[in-house]
Amino acid sequence: MVAQYWLMKSEPDAYGWDNLIAEKEGTWDGVKNAQASNNMKKMQVGDQAFFYHSRQGLEIVGIMEVSAEQFPDPFDNTGRWVAVKVKPVRRLERPVSLKAMKQNPKLADLAILRQSRLSVAPVTQAEWDAILDMAV
Repeated sequence: MVAQYWLMKSEPDAYGWDNLIAEKEGTWDGVKNAQASNNMKKMQVGDQAFFYHSRQGLEIVGIMEVSAEQFPDPFDNTGRWVAVKVKPVRRLERPVSLKAMKQNPKLADLAILRQSRLSVAPVTQAEWDAILDMAV
């Protein structure tokens, strides 16, 4: 199976890149949006994801890898929502800001630019490569 690519948002004051680095493997939980949750259900071990700092920073700061596929969100008593496990891969050499992504024509169809409130979104191979090019 070909690896998939994702972008996952978190508020850095709640759970930021440094938290993931310190934990070495984190649980991505608390997602209460049907589309974002459905995206998490599609994730497979080995998929790569950008770690995006939302609300503060507004930038992609690192790359992580899905280390465990969907399981029930431990903080959800309804059984509706899922969580995944992720491990840090590397910090980006240079964070990629939301402003810079909006200015890059190669990212015109990037899901988070079209649906700004979506916290977990797919990223195409071409979009992934364009963002990586912007990070050096």
